[in-house]
Amino acid sequence: MRTDQSRRSENIEDYRGRRFGGKPAGIGIGGILIALALAYFFNIDPRTVLGMQQAARQMTQPQGGEADGPPVVGAPTDAAADFVAAVLGDTEDTWGEIFQAAGERYPPPKLVLFSEQVSTGCGFATSGAGPFYCPADQKVYIDLSFYDQLEREFQAPGDFARAYVLAHEVGHHVQTIIGTSAKVRAAQQRGDQEQANQLQVRMELQADCYAGIWANHANRSRQILEEGDIEEGLQAASAVGDDTIQRRVQGHVVPESFTHGSARQRMEWFQRGLQSGSMDACNTFQ
Repeated sequence: MRTDQSRRSENIEDYRGRRFGGKPAGIGIGGILIALALAYFFNIDPRTVLGMQQAARQMTQPQGGEADGPPVVGAPTDAAADFVAAVLGDTEDTWGEIFQAAGERYPPPKLVLFSEQVSTGCGFATSGAGPFYCPADQKVYIDLSFYDQLEREFQAPGDFARAYVLAHEVGHHVQTIIGTSAKVRAAQQRGDQEQANQLQVRMELQADCYAGIWANHANRSRQILEEGDIEEGLQAASAVGDDTIQRRVQGHVVPESFTHGSARQRMEWFQRGLQSGSMDACNTFQ
C-alpha cells in the first residue's frame, strides 16, 4: 500500500507510554479467546464478557481516570503511527468529499493511540478489546500492538489489512454521524438477544462496506493500492468473521450468536464498497 501521497492526519492523541491509574491490566489474546468461548457458549455478546473481565480486574487494582501525562497531539513521527496517520488522513479526505457532495459537513473522529489500557467515554478499556470506536466521545482507540496479533494470531498480514481495520472503525463513526447507530441501538432494545445480534451484524457489515468505499476513493485520488493489497484486506475480513473465530475457539459455529458476520459476509460487503464507492451500495438493513 502506497502512502507517499496521503495527507497525515493531525487528529491524533498519542498516549503511548502513559499509564491510566494503577498497574496495567491487559487481557491479552488468551483472555480474548476465553471471553469468546464463554460468550458463544452462553449466547451473549463477547464484549460483555470482556467488560466483566475488565471490571473484575479494576476491583482488585487501583485505577484512575486520568493518564500520568498529557497526550502528544498531532501526527506522530514513528513509522507504525505514521502509517495510521496516513490512513486516517485518507479517510478524512474521502468522507469529507462524500459529505460535501451531499451538502453536509463531515466532522472527523479523533484517533487515540495507547499502550495496554486507556480511559474512554465508553469506560475503561485494555488492549485485549482490540481496536474499537466509542460513540460517546467519537474517538477511535487502538493499541498498535494489535497489528502484531492480527498477523500472528489471525493470520492476516500486510499493511492493507491494517488499513482495513482502521477504516472499519471509522465506518462506525460515519454511522454515528448520520444517525444509523442511534436507530440500531433503539431497535436492539426493543428485541430479544438474537434480534439484537442480527442488527449488530448488519451494523458491522455496513462498516466493512464503508471501509471499501474509503479504499475506492483513496485509490482513485491517490493510487494507494498495490498488487496484493485487496487480497490482504479480504484475508483480514475473513479472519475476523464470527464463523472463523468460533471454529478456532470452540470447534463449531453458532450462527444465531453472530455479532459481526461470517467471513464470507464480511468479505462480500467490503468488496461491495470497494467496487461501487457508493453509500447506496452499503444498505445492509434491506
